[in-house]
Amino acid sequence: MTMPLRDVFGETLVELGRQKPNVVVLDADLAGATRSSFFSKKFPERFFNLGIAEANMVSIAAGLATCGKTPFVCTFSFLLSLRAADQIRSQIVYPGLNVKLMGTNGGLSGYSDGVTHQSIMDIAIMRAMPKMTIIVPSDETGLKWAVRVAAEIVGPVFLRIPRVSAPVIHDNQSDFEIGKGICLKKGSDVTIVAMGMMACRALEAAERLDEKGISAEVVEIHTIKPMDEDLLARSISKTGAVVTVEEHSRYGGLYSAVSEVVGRHHPVPIEYVAIEDRFGESGQYEEILEVCGLTVRNIVDKAEAVNKRKTNSKKV
Repeated sequence: MTMPLRDVFGETLVELGRQKPNVVVLDADLAGATRSSFFSKKFPERFFNLGIAEANMVSIAAGLATCGKTPFVCTFSFLLSLRAADQIRSQIVYPGLNVKLMGTNGGLSGYSDGVTHQSIMDIAIMRAMPKMTIIVPSDETGLKWAVRVAAEIVGPVFLRIPRVSAPVIHDNQSDFEIGKGICLKKGSDVTIVAMGMMACRALEAAERLDEKGISAEVVEIHTIKPMDEDLLARSISKTGAVVTVEEHSRYGGLYSAVSEVVGRHHPVPIEYVAIEDRFGESGQYEEILEVCGLTVRNIVDKAEAVNKRKTNSKKV
């Protein structure tokens, strides 16, 4: 039975704290929700609760980074990307400081707190920040790796962390590398590019497509910046069609990033499964995913549609 990924984050942060005495953790009065409270109990002298003051928290993290510390800044993803965007841009990204931004409750996973707390545009904002590394893990193994590797990268990192549990996709031997995607399933007719919590749904959709005689290749992009353009270009040139799948607005996230790659390397028909030009809703997590169209059924439908577009264009 998998545990909620926010719990995995909290436990991994404690392990990192044991290994790296220069790691410090900051939170904005949400330690119980982000699970940075796990760290605070083990290393109280290296934990700072800054209250409901996200922008100030980021500024203090910048100061700590200039003193040789490796700050992990923890709060809900929408709060980091919106309330503290100015400080992230001017005080961390511009000088290239070694600060790690831990955005919890990523995507729609903060369902119980309502629409205001759902992070559907965070990646778009962070992706526009120069030299920002962005990691969006899909399961427990990927999250553990992401927290550890964030501490090794010199410079700003944004890690998007879901609140909920996730099906196991990777074993402990999985070969993760910054800027390198992972081919989860080989295929020849259409490439499904998935990110984060949608990776497991992309794999299920690929199985259904196999039953329909459509061979889908599934590529997981856990590092959306820097993007693995080589892997995507090879896969898309082979299949000739692509569908992106993400728990984010269609604007500025995975669909936008992959479209940029497609346009530069190998123009092919492309479709997306993402949140349309709207907000989420209040409700249970699976219910909100359904309302927003982030379903296996929709992935299958989009893959069939883009495969048909490819076939029709060949006829012309």
